[in-house]
Amino acid sequence: MSALWGHLATALLVQRGHLFGWTPVCVGLGIGLFFSLRFEPSVMALSGVAMAGLLALIAARLAGAAFGPVFIGMALVAAGVVLGGWRAQSVSGPVLGWHYYGPVEGRVVNIDRSGSDAVRVTLDQVVLRDMRPGRTPTRVRISLHGKEGGTTAPRAGARVMTTAHLSPPSGPTEPGGFDFQRHAWFLKIGGVGYTRVPLMALEPPDGKRPLFAIRMWLSERVQTNLPGEAGAFAAAIMTGDRSGMGQETIEALRVSNLAHLLAISGLHMGLLA
Repeated sequence: MSALWGHLATALLVQRGHLFGWTPVCVGLGIGLFFSLRFEPSVMALSGVAMAGLLALIAARLAGAAFGPVFIGMALVAAGVVLGGWRAQSVSGPVLGWHYYGPVEGRVVNIDRSGSDAVRVTLDQVVLRDMRPGRTPTRVRISLHGKEGGTTAPRAGARVMTTAHLSPPSGPTEPGGFDFQRHAWFLKIGGVGYTRVPLMALEPPDGKRPLFAIRMWLSERVQTNLPGEAGAFAAAIMTGDRSGMGQETIEALRVSNLAHLLAISGLHMGLLA
């Protein structure tokens, strides 16, 4: 046994100076461990994990040059668990627990398209009828269906109102499938739904989201001077606004393995080309 420990210590000493690349691996392992839990750990539990990480750092100082990196790796895993918990708590907000139908008021903070090719808006500063602020979702996302609702062009930062159907974000449709509920949680979206009536503008853009407003202004200019799907694609790779692209174009990009051009890395490639 002592010989085995000796060989292990020698192997770790040989790797000194080459172990820094394992830092993101250990932190990522801790984050993955947090998301694999079947329950939400309490603040006390996360504090205990943080304390264990500090003890591991102390042990690293006492273990010497050979086995110190092992304890540092344990501390990094603990840091990943705490980081995942902190992030989950920092974006926490109310989530609808039932289906809601009625007036919805809020500020436009994002515009995109849904899978059904409808314009979709994300609202914050949400106001729902007969619902206390403490129970009102931080953000809701609404697809604009119908002849008028689907063609209305909401303005970035404007305060709008409509009548919509809202429901809680749904979980995976199959074991191991995409968890939209978790995805929505980190986007602070506590309700999703649709409306068949047009948006009604209550207040003009407040100017508090200048980058979003500039992106949408540039997208509008591009699509005005370059109409059709070509302009919508140009706006998407330049500004990230995909609301003008039809589902047929997006599907064609997917089939031809060019959908990555719509991602951030693809944006850089597109501008370079």
